[in-house]
Amino acid sequence: MRVWAALRAAGTVPGGFRERFDFGGRDVASWFPRHMAKGLRQMRLALRRADCLVEVHDRRHIPLSGRNPALLEALGIRPHVLVLNKMDLADPRRQPVSQLRQQGCSHVVFTDCQHDVNVKKVVPMVARLVADGPRYHRAESSEHNILVIGVPNVGKSSLINSLRRLHLKKGKATAVGGEPGITKAVLSRIQVCEKPLMYLVDTPGVLPPRLGDVETGMKLALCGAIHDHLVGEDVMADYLLYTLNKQQQFGYVQRYGLGQPCDHIEPLLKHVALTQGRTQKVKVLTGTGNVNMMMLNYPAAAYEFLRDFRAGRLGRVTLD
Repeated sequence: MRVWAALRAAGTVPGGFRERFDFGGRDVASWFPRHMAKGLRQMRLALRRADCLVEVHDRRHIPLSGRNPALLEALGIRPHVLVLNKMDLADPRRQPVSQLRQQGCSHVVFTDCQHDVNVKKVVPMVARLVADGPRYHRAESSEHNILVIGVPNVGKSSLINSLRRLHLKKGKATAVGGEPGITKAVLSRIQVCEKPLMYLVDTPGVLPPRLGDVETGMKLALCGAIHDHLVGEDVMADYLLYTLNKQQQFGYVQRYGLGQPCDHIEPLLKHVALTQGRTQKVKVLTGTGNVNMMMLNYPAAAYEFLRDFRAGRLGRVTLD
């Protein structure tokens, strides 16, 4: 907001931005990788042994969009905790609590798993819910089996590793990464606490087979839940610029040293490519032979823009 106020005071904010985004008739059906159907089947089988489900979702950008209805159907009557991760990069002005309650989420924890913020609240909440609910055929067991679910790249593995650091003083038990698909299959049980004895099962991220609308899919893609190449870095960057302007989030102006916000992606990517040195050598056929020329690499500039957004370098932004 300070950036916005300064630009407005200087008279450098354009009079208006796009009021709607043209998705160009894109079909989101092709964004659902086939291996996710197998992952969903595996998770339903693992559900039989679960006392509680911990659903991890992205507080930073998409606290409401893209929660998988197939996962919610699989919850059945088992206790359910929603962990909204990456709270440190979320826009504090946009609070999703009331909307989440309307969706039936009464047990919500906001976390930053990279710095173990609020993660200690998860185990007591899960233990209380398991103690208060039926345990079916596992009533004779004192251990807690927890299934961790969610769409790709929201921090499921990071939550497990954070719980192990806090409660067992142990290192990483499962790989993490900034791309969807790091967790390929349902893993063995991983102990995360001694008292109470608690095991978590990490699961592959699973998208809804039907995303419902292109905008929901675009938000998921911006957060890394869908591979960039399936959507296209250029249209993702353009939608990100549209959203930032719509929310008056002008951190990109300061980040890239622009004179003012811009409503079109081409001049922004050109500026990023020039200032960040994103160029590529291209062979051009001329009348006298082949000539190597240096051209601006717009796809690399678009990826730089997306990466800065995901790392929080454009400010604290919530897409929903």
